[in-house]
Amino acid sequence: MTNNEKPIVVAALYRFAPLPDFAERKAELAKLACSLGVQGTLLLADEGVNGTIAGSRSGIDQVIAHLKAFPGFADLDVKESAANENPFTRLKVRLKREIVTMGQPGIDPLHSAGTYVPPEAWNDLISRDDVIVIDTRNDYEVEIGTFAGAINPKTKTFRAFPQWVKDNLDDRLKSGSKTKIAMFCTGGIRCEKATALLKDMGHPEVYHLQGGILKYLERVSEPDSLWHGECFVFDRRVSVSHGLEPGPMQLCAICRKPVQTDSSGGGYASAPCLTCERDADEEKKANAAERQRQIELAANRGTHHIGPRKKA
Repeated sequence: MTNNEKPIVVAALYRFAPLPDFAERKAELAKLACSLGVQGTLLLADEGVNGTIAGSRSGIDQVIAHLKAFPGFADLDVKESAANENPFTRLKVRLKREIVTMGQPGIDPLHSAGTYVPPEAWNDLISRDDVIVIDTRNDYEVEIGTFAGAINPKTKTFRAFPQWVKDNLDDRLKSGSKTKIAMFCTGGIRCEKATALLKDMGHPEVYHLQGGILKYLERVSEPDSLWHGECFVFDRRVSVSHGLEPGPMQLCAICRKPVQTDSSGGGYASAPCLTCERDADEEKKANAAERQRQIELAANRGTHHIGPRKKA
């Protein structure tokens, strides 16, 4: 079944734009999405909107039209893929301080981000001798796939990225002939904020992959690609590959990091990864076993196990 034939549309979206009344917009947005059967997560903050949602073609179109009607959001960045079933189990609309948390007040991606590079021109840029290529994602994401020659900052969270830049980037630039910086992330939002940070720090030539890895995997054919491995996504699919087809990764039942298993299809693996199997305590192993039991019971009922709801 091709992506065009799959019934569920998955839309990763974001937009940096002033949204001072973001708290007042939550209820109406949530009501609309719920009424359309759209699931996933939407984050609202003073600096904009971020999220990934999934549903029918009509439902996704109506939610996106609603978001684009916000003042300044007509150019909402949307990347779509397809799935046989909804990769989310519920809808969450949350109010946040930042739509992607970097913890650097005053950074303004709307006005100071780096230069967009379309997927079709990305290979030429990152193959140049004067370009440093940086993966702005977290270490567990980078481990399952990245671009050839890209630097892995080995950060645990995006909040750690600014400190990595301060501790490492100037020395790398001074120690060689590389003067340009190219950065990338899953859908474009993290590297857009990261390029704004670097511009604010005085780095003049900063570039980022427009639409992120997802748009690159959609537009660049595998024979022409410089991407190696899988791209981690934050839903039940776990990873996607070229053509945005679901990959062979699942989440470890304990540490929840992506691992390749004998049975693909996303979601939680039926057993812990080798590291957790060796090092995790018995309570964590018992909790993972119970989660797997609940998953199997839900599957027998023809539903998905959604886990406990987090307290507000």
